[in-house]
Amino acid sequence: MIKPSPLTEDTAQYRQIVPAGDYFVKVIKKNETMRILDLNGNQAADTLFYNADNPAERYSAIDTVREQGNVYLSTGSKLLSNEGNLMLTIVADTCGRHDTLGGACATESNTVRYALEKKTMHACRDSWLLAVAQHEELGLSKRDITHNINFFMNVPVTPDGKLTFEDGISDSGKYVEMTAAMDIIILISNCPQLNNPCNAYNPTPIEVLVWGQ
Repeated sequence: MIKPSPLTEDTAQYRQIVPAGDYFVKVIKKNETMRILDLNGNQAADTLFYNADNPAERYSAIDTVREQGNVYLSTGSKLLSNEGNLMLTIVADTCGRHDTLGGACATESNTVRYALEKKTMHACRDSWLLAVAQHEELGLSKRDITHNINFFMNVPVTPDGKLTFEDGISDSGKYVEMTAAMDIIILISNCPQLNNPCNAYNPTPIEVLVWGQ
């Protein structure tokens, strides 16, 4: 559901532009609100969430989809953990739909889906592994890379139950905004994928903004 936010960018307490293909990691405190802003349009932001106090508790696509009865996320969606706890609620959204089924690109999937020579291309899983290696203080390892949300990504479910990757439905300046129900580690890969239309074959920057309690 399309719902603009009452928050304005000039009042954000934190702002960071994330270049195409780069990662973003930060702890968002309980009751803080975070916005992911698609600066140029048609850019996928592959995102993982963890309980900052216990990273073994993390976002669960299975629990989230089951409880809300919808495979897509938008305003009002409650993002649940693998322990069934509320992690974040989407409180504003000007895009209208976000994917929680398509997963993230990896060198292995690039090889299987596209061609053997694509294996050396950068992928979201690479960005997450780099973030984990460079931020040992978060207590994460490659074993913690599980379900993710693809904000702004368009992954329709076909009548026969398959998934397809299509042109994004986002545009320049569109955003999604979430309020944290606990202290959250957010880990984003600003997707570098060049082989399908999720980034319009041209990855571009996003911006992350945070407002206080």
